[in-house]
Amino acid sequence: MYSLVKLVWYRYHPFMSTKPDVGESVVAELIAQLGWIAHGEGFVGGLTPAQWSVLRYLSRANRFSRTVSAFAEFHGTTRGTASQTVKSLVNRGYLIRTRSQRDGRSVRLDLTEKGKKALADDPFEILVRAARALSPTARSSLERALERMVRHVAQEYGRCPFGTCPSCLYLRGDGSCVEGRSPYECGLLDEPLGEAELDQVCVNFELGRNSAMKRTFAEERPQ
Repeated sequence: MYSLVKLVWYRYHPFMSTKPDVGESVVAELIAQLGWIAHGEGFVGGLTPAQWSVLRYLSRANRFSRTVSAFAEFHGTTRGTASQTVKSLVNRGYLIRTRSQRDGRSVRLDLTEKGKKALADDPFEILVRAARALSPTARSSLERALERMVRHVAQEYGRCPFGTCPSCLYLRGDGSCVEGRSPYECGLLDEPLGEAELDQVCVNFELGRNSAMKRTFAEERPQ
C-alpha cells in the first residue's frame, strides 16, 4: 500500500508542482488511482469491496434511498448484481429488510447493529484520513470540483446525480418551527425531514437553482 502511494506521489507531484495548469487526464487518473487503492484494500473483515460499498452507502442514504435499485443507480451496477450482494449481507446479519410504509411494494434496507459495528473498521477510512489531512479550504474546493465532475459524468450516462438536501431543489423550510408543519420538508415527496436527514444522500436529488445559497445555509446550520 505504502509503495503504491509513493509511486503516485513521485510520478505526479513534481509535474503538478511545476506546471500550474494541470492536465485533465492527470486529474482523472489521480481520481481513478484513489479508487483503485480503496478497492484493493477492501478485502478485509471477511467482506468484499462490493459488500463494503453497500454498507457504506446505506449508512449515508436517507430513508427514501435505502433500496437495492437506488444503490445500483448510485454505484452504476446492475440491479441483479446489487441484489446478490445485498442478499449475502442479509444472510450474514449485516442488513435487515423492512417493508416500506410509504409503498407496500418496495423494501427498505437498514443496517443492523452488526452492520454498524462493521463500519468502524471500514477500509475506506484511509481515504477519509487523507481528506482530513487537507486544509479546510482545500477540502471545500475539492468537494465543489468533484461534485461538478460527478454531476457531469452522471449526466453523460443518464444517471441520477444524487446529493443532499441543502443543495436540492425540493428542500422546503428554513428550520423555523411552525405549528402543524415540520421545520424541513421534501417538496417532491411531501414528507417531513428530520434534522439528521438533511445531510444524507438522496436518490431524488435535483440540483436547485439557488444551490449556492442553500450550501451556505447548510454550512451555517448548527451541528
